Amino acid sequence: MQKQMIEHYYPKQKVSTINNLSSAMLIFQTMQGEYANVASIMYTGTSLTGELGMDPITDPELALNKVVKGYYDRFNLIWMPTYGFENTYAFMVKKEFAQKYNLKKVSDLKPIAKDLKAGVDTSWMEREGDGYRAFKNKYQFDFKSVLPMDVGLVYSAVNSGKMDVVLGYSTDGRINSYDLVVLEDDLRIFPPYDASPVISKKTMKEHPEIEEILLKLEGEVSSETMQKLNAESDGKKIEPKVVAERFLKEKNYFEEKKIKPLKDRPMYKDMLNNKSKK
Repeated sequence: MQKQMIEHYYPKQKVSTINNLSSAMLIFQTMQGEYANVASIMYTGTSLTGELGMDPITDPELALNKVVKGYYDRFNLIWMPTYGFENTYAFMVKKEFAQKYNLKKVSDLKPIAKDLKAGVDTSWMEREGDGYRAFKNKYQFDFKSVLPMDVGLVYSAVNSGKMDVVLGYSTDGRINSYDLVVLEDDLRIFPPYDASPVISKKTMKEHPEIEEILLKLEGEVSSETMQKLNAESDGKKIEPKVVAERFLKEKNYFEEKKIKPLKDRPMYKDMLNNKSKK
């Protein structure tokens, strides 16, 4: 989407992409080494505890504030406002199962949990802060059995009935394909993983027009929208660039959208102004 947005507004601007960066740390290192100018997606919860080395924060606004300031002050990178979705751990069940037991949030599982089989990401079992132990402590219940598995297998496991409830990722396209219901993390065990683009200060200075382009995508891709787009790519095997192009054309590349510059926003205003005075 970023590439196509930039090329739409500035057709003469050459944009290339670096694919297969398989982790947030690799993307961060690529940005730090100036091999890339813009990071397509970074997540608040990941970067807060990862690159910034801070404790997990469950308040989305506070987490965003910490990451925005930390990235700007320590890494010379500008963390932009979120696209509108987050890709966090999420408990999910089949739609008919949710309807049968009136399940809308994780706490609703408590009365029936002792009879349920749960499939979860293997790495989640030993995670500190928002893993299995923290979950039992926060929600005060456990399942009849908990089976660790590759996170890619949890969706088919619940779809086939081998598991009653599973822990997956909130924007996975298979949520739509398998007609699953994502349960609200009502006690907020999972830190916010709001998705945002990141751009280097140097690039922003050399290409100030990119700020407006990236801000046109602010809040325009909800978790539900991302699930549908992922389903188009993962489920129907449509090329991601084609999925992106269809979405942007449908929205007319947000040409009518008016944006508010970062310098006029409380979270960025003092930071940008103070920096400009130095």
